[in-house]
Amino acid sequence: MKKLAIFDFDGTLFDSIHDVLICFNEALAIHGFAPLTREELIPCLGGNIDEIVSLVLMDNDSPQNVEKFKRTYLDLYYSSEKELTVPFPNAHVLLRKLQDDGVLLAVNSNRLSDSLQGFVDRFFADIDFVMVEGHNLSGPSKPHPFGVEKIMRKADVGPGEAIYIGDSATDILTARNAGIDCVVVKWGYGSESDWNDGYILEAIDDMCEIPKYF
Repeated sequence: MKKLAIFDFDGTLFDSIHDVLICFNEALAIHGFAPLTREELIPCLGGNIDEIVSLVLMDNDSPQNVEKFKRTYLDLYYSSEKELTVPFPNAHVLLRKLQDDGVLLAVNSNRLSDSLQGFVDRFFADIDFVMVEGHNLSGPSKPHPFGVEKIMRKADVGPGEAIYIGDSATDILTARNAGIDCVVVKWGYGSESDWNDGYILEAIDDMCEIPKYF
C-alpha cells in the first residue's frame, strides 16, 4: 500500500485551461500573432513557462520573443480574475477522503509556485498538504525529479511508498525519473498515447478509483 499521493495540478486537480487560453490569446494579439484554439494550446502544456511560451510562439520563438511574450502573458494572467480556474468535480472530496484515511498528500507542478499556492489556499484550505511544490525559476522543472524527491524527503517516505497522479506525458516521465509509480487521469489534457504508456499502473476515468492504491 502507498503512503504518499503526489498530485499534478493543471489537468489533474484543476481545470485551468480556459483562463490560460484567454490570457495567451490576449498576449498573442498584443504582440501581433494569431490566436490559438484550445486544441492548439493543449499540446503546448506540461512544461515550465518558458517551454510553453516557446511552443506557443512556434517559429517566432527567439529568446528575445520568448522573454517579452512571457512578461506580457504573466502580467495579464496575474492581473486577471481567473474565475474559470476551478477544481475538477470531486477533487476536494477525494482529497478529504485520502486525508481522513491517513494518506500523505502533496502537489507537484510546473506552475509558478506563488500561483500554485494561491489556488491551493483558496480552494483546499482544509487540506494539510505535506508540501505544495511549484516551479521556481532558479530550480529544475518537471520532468526532472527534483520536486518529487524534495516532497518524499519532507514526507519521509521511499519511492516504493509514493505514487504520482497526473494527466500528461510530462507527469509520466517525472514519475519514471523519480522511480515511483504513476496513475494517469483521463479528464485532463493528456492524450490516448499517455493513457496507453507502458510505465503507468493504469489510466482512470474517475477520481473514485484513486483511493484503492492506499
